[in-house]
Amino acid sequence: MNETDSLKGRKIGFALCGSFCTFSKAFEQMIKLKAEGAELTPIMSFNASSLDTRFGTAEENVMTAERICGRGIINTIPLAEPVGPKKMFDLLIVAPCTGNTLAKLAAGITDTPVTMAVKSHLRNGRPVLIAVSTNDALSASAKNIGVLMNTRNIYFVPLRQDDFVKKPTSAVADFSKLHDAALSALNGQQLQPVLM
Repeated sequence: MNETDSLKGRKIGFALCGSFCTFSKAFEQMIKLKAEGAELTPIMSFNASSLDTRFGTAEENVMTAERICGRGIINTIPLAEPVGPKKMFDLLIVAPCTGNTLAKLAAGITDTPVTMAVKSHLRNGRPVLIAVSTNDALSASAKNIGVLMNTRNIYFVPLRQDDFVKKPTSAVADFSKLHDAALSALNGQQLQPVLM
């Protein structure tokens, strides 16, 4: 892949899973990527596109993603399946990526729009960038993060413990590093340090 220092003109799938507390950070990064000239397509898991929470209604979240990206969401498995055959994206970002989705990706399970999009995208040997957000990153999900860190074409947004006193096994990606991590992934490199 050619060296790149800009996301202008890059076709990027931006997938959201059900870590609703980080949606505002994800939307903020969508806005920044769009402002740089990236062509964004929103993808949402079943839960992300259908559940109302204290962080907003499903309808509000879907509308926000579509408004920022300027196109409709991919929120079904049939809509996600053509991602690979049509070579829709240069990069696929999963932000936030829950522990549930981490486990499915590590095990090769394809039963949501996000996991189908990732599987379909990876068939072309193109990069996937994961922004972890899970309360069990340093316990049950740690093995899945390890598996994915050893998987070709999968990269991570640097992450850190978000509340080591009250939630000692929880970790969340530093969303402010998403842009730089995306550039690194497009260049076939993992942005360092991964653990902050």
